[in-house]
Amino acid sequence: MTTEEAPRGVEREHGEPRVVLGVVAAPGPAFELARQHLGDEAFAAGLGARLAGAEWEVELVEDRLVTPPAGDGEIVAAARELMLARGWDVVIGVTDLPLHERRRPVLAHASPLHGVAVVSIPALGPRGRGRRLNEVAAELVARLLGHDPDDPDSAGSTDRELIRRVRELGTDTEPGASAFTARVLTGNLRLITGMVRANQPWRLTLRLSRALAAAAAAGVFALITSDIWRMADTFGAVRSTLAMVGSIVAIAATLVIGAQLWERAPGRRMREQVAMFNIATVATVLIGVGAFYLALFGLAVLAAAFLVVPAGFAEALGHPVGIGDYLELAWLTCSLATVGGALGAGLEDDDTVREAAYARHSDTGAA
Repeated sequence: MTTEEAPRGVEREHGEPRVVLGVVAAPGPAFELARQHLGDEAFAAGLGARLAGAEWEVELVEDRLVTPPAGDGEIVAAARELMLARGWDVVIGVTDLPLHERRRPVLAHASPLHGVAVVSIPALGPRGRGRRLNEVAAELVARLLGHDPDDPDSAGSTDRELIRRVRELGTDTEPGASAFTARVLTGNLRLITGMVRANQPWRLTLRLSRALAAAAAAGVFALITSDIWRMADTFGAVRSTLAMVGSIVAIAATLVIGAQLWERAPGRRMREQVAMFNIATVATVLIGVGAFYLALFGLAVLAAAFLVVPAGFAEALGHPVGIGDYLELAWLTCSLATVGGALGAGLEDDDTVREAAYARHSDTGAA
């Protein structure tokens, strides 16, 4: 069944699971091409044959999503907002705007974390555009469900896991909160892990310039303060660990809340998707901040070795100093610097944080 300008996602009935794919095409040639090659019964049937486990339904909508000029991240965000509003399970945007990856033109983006893929019509080439669009769209849907042909770990179990994922996606979840949470975590652990790994959490540190600057300033201030030297000497392992955990949570919460990365499900049908999104987002940010912390710790050790003179350090502590004292100082300094980074993270542009937190698979293939 294929509809144009359909209302919100059709509620599933008892029996065969049904997965709803939303196709959002820009007005004009993009919509006409999508209507002819993605909006027919043949495309839905092809998805059912390739991605077994549920009946597939396509809903075709004519919508530009964004007003040019717009970045790729804005297109993905607008497509996801429409997907949640209409209750779709996954969505493909067909745009007449060029897509980029590191300023290089690409054919398509796929973000399994968002459940969103985008295809650029200009990148399809002048000939065989309809056939190419059909092939690319089918491959993108598989990627949105966790299939990664470039991942050697997926060999052998891909078909079985795809069938399970399709069936789960097409079935309403039970209302029990505890059972639902357990199912999301255990049933989708591999997929969530793949989402987090694809996001490359360590990139987060490199993209947050204001947070880095604030952390560096706080770290330098802490290292040259004798009160911090004495505090580090008396803090102990337990308090230092609590300070470390607290500082990591502080900057992670600032990023998630400040950039509005946490989503709320608009209805019961979307709870699992939104829960997976939030779990993967929090895990990505925590791992990224953990890498941020380790990098700061290494810098703090080096800075302490060069800036803190042993004689003055020993005089302030009242006893001879060794490597352990420098490591304790670097540990506390790193925690204080991370708190300073949280203040800097609050100044980051929301779009910058989202771009840093989320990665998309990009297809550079040409027709």
